[in-house]
Amino acid sequence: MAWDTTPVPEPTSAVALVQELGRRAVSVLKYCTPDPGGDISVPTGRYAESLAPTNHLYVRFNFDYADAAAAHIREVGVFIGTIVDSGLPPGQTYFEPADLTSPGTLLALQRIPKIVRSAATRQSFEFVLTL
Repeated sequence: MAWDTTPVPEPTSAVALVQELGRRAVSVLKYCTPDPGGDISVPTGRYAESLAPTNHLYVRFNFDYADAAAAHIREVGVFIGTIVDSGLPPGQTYFEPADLTSPGTLLALQRIPKIVRSAATRQSFEFVLTL
């Protein structure tokens, strides 16, 4: 794709990924607050964990070694309300598009320079969502 080194901007009207590979259930979910000295660092700034609910939500997705191994990742999305097939094994946390009964709603989208997944690497993606 042409955006392998320079991603095309995310459309504000997007409701899905261009070519979805799979989804990983959230690994970490925390409330946070803006804090220049905070432990949470994302491209939009630094944040500190908050035990009380805030309008900032930190989410991290840790892909396991075998998740989409050898795939090319060019965009990452955060979805809410996804429903997976009820017949899948308990505890499964990585889902291919065929595993989804309902895709849910795209809450955040980020296009990135191409990452080639490797079975020797654990990939993590982090976002702070302001609601």
